[in-house]
Amino acid sequence: MRPTTSMDMNKQVLEYLKRVQSLAKTGLTYAEDPYDRERYEELKESTNNLLGELVGVEVGKIISQFENLDDYPTPKVDVRGVIIKEGKILLIREKTDGKWAMPGGWADNGYSPSENIVKEVWEESGLRVRPERLLAVWDKRKHDHPADVHSVYKLNFLCVEEGGTLNPGHETMGAQYFGIDELPELSLMRNTAAQIQQLYELAISGGVDFD
Repeated sequence: MRPTTSMDMNKQVLEYLKRVQSLAKTGLTYAEDPYDRERYEELKESTNNLLGELVGVEVGKIISQFENLDDYPTPKVDVRGVIIKEGKILLIREKTDGKWAMPGGWADNGYSPSENIVKEVWEESGLRVRPERLLAVWDKRKHDHPADVHSVYKLNFLCVEEGGTLNPGHETMGAQYFGIDELPELSLMRNTAAQIQQLYELAISGGVDFD
């Protein structure tokens, strides 16, 4: 068992604060007693401040994130496309940080999960794909990502290339196939080398993973 690091501890504290924030938001939705509402407001304000300190962003952004949630807070959904060609995997280069990730992003309302991944791959890489099967559904907090204010479920689809040409979209700087042992610098908020390796193996073996 590897020793607990300060990063691990920060992530644990972050998950606790997000849970308290969600409870406060839910309490404000359903509580009728004014004293209970006052306590929930205090919890919300305190966790907003602590979350801002922990992830290093302005408190206003934290407030905006939680105030824009539905009445009952739920995780966000991130869809990712696993496209393999001649033993290599497709990655796109993000404009936001200049690093590489499997094509995908937040799921948009009005689209099914598979429709979302088709749209994201097209917009980010210029390729037309067909989702073949779901490879993995992951809870982001259980994987080795940097701390994130969002609670996220990651849906990873094996997709088959059906047309188009590699042509990065307005949100990306590049699109390229890489050997699984020759991965470039990855955008760790989006995917890790261990995840890409596992998805590649699941695609080859026909397996599925839920974690």
